[in-house]
Amino acid sequence: MTLLPDPSAPLAADEAARAFDLLFDADLSDEAIAGFLVTMARRGETATEIAAAARAMRTRMIPVDAPDGTIDVCGTGGDGHHTLNVSTAVSLVVAAAGVPVAKHGNRAASSKAGAADTLEALGLNLDRAAATAEATLKDLGICFLFAQNYHPALKRLGPIRRSIGERTIFNLMGPLANPANVRRQLVGIARPAYVPIYADALGQLGATHAMIVSGDEGLDELSLAGGNDIAEVTADGVVAMRRLTAADLGLSTHPVTAIRGGDPAHNAAALRALLQGETGAYRDAVLLNAAAALVVADAAHDFQEGVEQAAEAIDNGLANALLNCWIAYQ
Repeated sequence: MTLLPDPSAPLAADEAARAFDLLFDADLSDEAIAGFLVTMARRGETATEIAAAARAMRTRMIPVDAPDGTIDVCGTGGDGHHTLNVSTAVSLVVAAAGVPVAKHGNRAASSKAGAADTLEALGLNLDRAAATAEATLKDLGICFLFAQNYHPALKRLGPIRRSIGERTIFNLMGPLANPANVRRQLVGIARPAYVPIYADALGQLGATHAMIVSGDEGLDELSLAGGNDIAEVTADGVVAMRRLTAADLGLSTHPVTAIRGGDPAHNAAALRALLQGETGAYRDAVLLNAAAALVVADAAHDFQEGVEQAAEAIDNGLANALLNCWIAYQ
């Protein structure tokens, strides 16, 4: 069985769909799977191939029922900057502002503490979080979908991916395979060149409103340090590109090192301090990214209004109270 008819040529939509169905369902050798993934990664994945991989994962994931308008805030990870957990904090702030959030996440990719690690350090029971995900999303407006609990089809690929030792298309899949099947999302990607490609893929997948963002430093979120590439996708499939800086919104500029994270306990303490009103670079990073998420949710008309709404959700204590309720819910 040939997954790549011509290794140098992009796959057509039907070829890509067939290839990923075979990848998951056929009795292929580890070498064949590794060769397919490496060849595609080295020539560069297309939007059509990324969308096909996402569809294949979506049909095989364990689904979660979610209210209309639910969003996800998720990065692809692997940017190597070891920052504090911005998207996790953003999820709490946005949920406190009234937007339901199904946060899809995992343990650390390149940092010491991923979303799962930090939430666990804050007191969230990850096993209970899976069992109560639909209930907490309905009752509190937030849930955490620990990726390993919802994607059994990926289990076999884990050792193969580790043996490859380099990035493959599956490093791009996390934000595209949310078990809640969200149609609104803020996605951070570490490689700016992939921003328009990823946006095209999300358009093919039927996104209602999404933003794909990348900081100039190779950050998989909106950065305070310099410029940011943004691709905004709307329901008609149109992709609009723009540039944005923190200064455009009246936020202070900070180097990436100002939000450098540590182990789960360190990141959890920083997140709790943020929600309790601590100011500085971490807060500014969360406000910037939360503003984008609130625009994606159509809760804010523009970034400036989004910053104001996010600040209010922190300053009125609702985001901190939400975290307390979430932990106690279990």
